[in-house]
Amino acid sequence: MCRGAGVLFGLWLLAGCATADKPKSLSTPHYNLRAEQYWQLNSLQGERFDASGLLLTPAHELLTVNDRGPSIYRVEFSAPGNSANLVLVTNAFTPRQLRPFAPVKIAHYDCEGIAQDEDGRIYLCEEANRWVLRWDPKTKTVERLNIDWSPVNKYFSGTDRNASFEGVAVSSGRLYLANERSQGRIIVVDLHTLKVIDDFAVRPAGSLAVDVHYSDLCYFENSLFVLLRESRVVLKVDPVSHRVLAEYSYRDVENGPEVAYYSLFFWAGVMEGLAVDAEHIWLVTDNNGLGRLRHPNDIRPTLFRCARPDKEAGGNPVRIGGRQYSPR
Repeated sequence: MCRGAGVLFGLWLLAGCATADKPKSLSTPHYNLRAEQYWQLNSLQGERFDASGLLLTPAHELLTVNDRGPSIYRVEFSAPGNSANLVLVTNAFTPRQLRPFAPVKIAHYDCEGIAQDEDGRIYLCEEANRWVLRWDPKTKTVERLNIDWSPVNKYFSGTDRNASFEGVAVSSGRLYLANERSQGRIIVVDLHTLKVIDDFAVRPAGSLAVDVHYSDLCYFENSLFVLLRESRVVLKVDPVSHRVLAEYSYRDVENGPEVAYYSLFFWAGVMEGLAVDAEHIWLVTDNNGLGRLRHPNDIRPTLFRCARPDKEAGGNPVRIGGRQYSPR
């Protein structure tokens, strides 16, 4: 996770509601997200958990990853109140499966994004080593993809190991990676050849920032959804034309009075995980072990479920982690 210098305190509190604003009359639709529900995520032993990616699988499991290791966790909504449990997935990215990479690995595994392909294989993007790891559920093995980065090396920092891959998405034989900074770039890799076949940058309308920091990616229904932590916005992007199709601001979600975090770096934002389905946008925080303003001793990350304002509510109920939700 990127954190810049400076000691500033985010003390703003903005209330949220369950309804969505209508888009502004601009060429690209703009929406304000509202949190329908949120949960504090309970780690196994109450330890610090920096949720840095989010995946909603076709089996309707919600998975996340801790940037302090390569393990993946399933979110279970069986806990009482506004909380959910993080349950370790014990057969994926185990120490034994990762043993072949120990001789060449630098530092700890700084895993920042999680994705799944049509064959059920799970991908983790790792920042410190600039790796992409893939776990195969059939063979119960992990491989490191030997991708040729030479076409996009110019975007990589040669010194900052915390300025690399923050998000990953997979669809139809293509791997999408979010290079966070120092030059934010979305990189497209052909999974058959492991060659870079495209790279591009997208930004919110009106942004004057020198650089754009990407925090996570999600591919859903032929669109690439991009999380921009500092701008507090999700972009819906055409992956072929690179055109921004819609913008979803979640500033009010992050700043809600019960969930706003006490942050030394409030300008950077805390959202680092993104998942999208037909009627919802899911977001999760990496709050770096910091508590919320109203609950300073509670360092748990927060998971949000936001209704998609570009979709009408209705249809079949959604089942996540064994619990059924009826769309509003």
